[in-house]
Amino acid sequence: MTLRRKENSNMIVNKLLRPVGVGVVAVTALAGIMIGAPAYAAVPTGTLGTVALIPASGSDVIAPKVHTSAGCPASADGYYASIYGPGAFAAGAIVTSTTDVGFSTSGGFDVQIGNSAKDVATDLGTTVVAGQYAYEVSCIDQFSGDVKGTFAGSFWFTSATAYQSTDPNAPVSTTTSLGIAPAAPVVQGTTVTLTATVTPAAATGTVQFFDGATPLGGPVTVASGSASLSTAALTAATHSLKAAFTPSGAPYTASESGVTSYQVTAPVATVTTTALAVTPSGTVTQYSPVSLSATVTPAGAVGAIQFLDGGVALGAPVAVSGGSASLSISSLGVGAHSLSARFVPTNPVNYAGSESDSVALAVTAFAGVSTSENISTTVVPGALVISVANANVVLPTPQLTPDATKLTTAGSLNPITVTDTRAGNVGWNVAGQVSDFTDGAAHGINGANLGWDPKVIDKFAVQTITAGPSIAPANAIAVGASAPAGLGLATSRTLATAAALAGVGTAHLGADVSLYVPTSTVAGTYSATLTLTAI
Repeated sequence: MTLRRKENSNMIVNKLLRPVGVGVVAVTALAGIMIGAPAYAAVPTGTLGTVALIPASGSDVIAPKVHTSAGCPASADGYYASIYGPGAFAAGAIVTSTTDVGFSTSGGFDVQIGNSAKDVATDLGTTVVAGQYAYEVSCIDQFSGDVKGTFAGSFWFTSATAYQSTDPNAPVSTTTSLGIAPAAPVVQGTTVTLTATVTPAAATGTVQFFDGATPLGGPVTVASGSASLSTAALTAATHSLKAAFTPSGAPYTASESGVTSYQVTAPVATVTTTALAVTPSGTVTQYSPVSLSATVTPAGAVGAIQFLDGGVALGAPVAVSGGSASLSISSLGVGAHSLSARFVPTNPVNYAGSESDSVALAVTAFAGVSTSENISTTVVPGALVISVANANVVLPTPQLTPDATKLTTAGSLNPITVTDTRAGNVGWNVAGQVSDFTDGAAHGINGANLGWDPKVIDKFAVQTITAGPSIAPANAIAVGASAPAGLGLATSRTLATAAALAGVGTAHLGADVSLYVPTSTVAGTYSATLTLTAI
């Protein structure tokens, strides 16, 4: 038996060689693990290609196969295999002694690993730890021991007992595909749904849909590998639609779909017809009212009618309702008139405009005599009245707040009636101010600790009434203390305001109230007077 060192391999290979002379070469693989030096600083990279583990995942006690990505060079006639890894594995350890079993120079071949990772660790006096490892298959000339090239492939122990062929820390690639419904072409205004499918489905993040370089809406969160957006805003054109996935974090990578060409066609406007009826017809005396009535078909057409006299607009356009629109006019001048009605659609994409035939109308001069009458009436001053049906408001017993800094209670004011019958319709304002609360003895609660949220309960349709701003209570301040600006009802606060020319009638007002009570308040029943003033 002769022991030789491999050239260019940093390993010791044991081979049984025949004597020089005539005979048969006998090569016997020696059992065991041979450790070489110097130490290998990192897992190796194959000079000829890679190896794939079979199985791709397993435990530390199995000895897998590896399959080379190609055959060895023609100058080689055998191989051996080594393992590399962290710690004591860094120097490399032979796990398959030199052999030619399954050897090939024409294509990839299987190499049976002779020792499990756990066996190697035991022989090295160490243990398997989580980290990156590699198997290296070295193609050699068995006679000279020269290494003609290597195949290498990494694998990872994710624990002391389990390995896998994929890097657990490597980014997970994603793919994104885009589906669009309904299929193109579609008419402008159609609701189009874009659905992005992200693989793997566990990937988390958002999808931004694009029309060319323009975002469609905002990012949509991916749920179970899918995100959708519906829009009816695509214009009549050929659109370039795509979806871009942005991961919320590791280990997933970003991806985007291919571009889908999507055609949206302009809708064909519905044809309309417009007819005009004039009452009275034929001839009318000057200053007499004339009624113009237009009918649009179909009745569902949306738009307005512009009435015309010889092509000149009569007043403003009148909205079409239920397929018709009307105008009454008494200002037509003496002479011949040519009246018509023109339908102007709100959206010309949906409905086409149309115009009625002209209707002739002659207006004759007013030839009658006139007289006059004096008409008079007396407008009384009227009055502004404010009242409440029930002047007593009882709030629930104050309760201690969770932070034990104060007591709180809340309720609602009884409805307040304001009636304005004054001439001139000048509008009005209702304000409220509360006194300090007192128990009738020497104890009290600062009125600034009461706040309200005004509201208008009901009113006449012609009235324009605005509820006053919400006023927060002071934070349980002591009697005699001044409330911070804007807090509490200790100063006059607006409950509601009626606009000028919009206050005549009857309105009912109210407010939700809240009271903060200091924890130092002596037990008892406390009352205050809320004065409501209408001006």
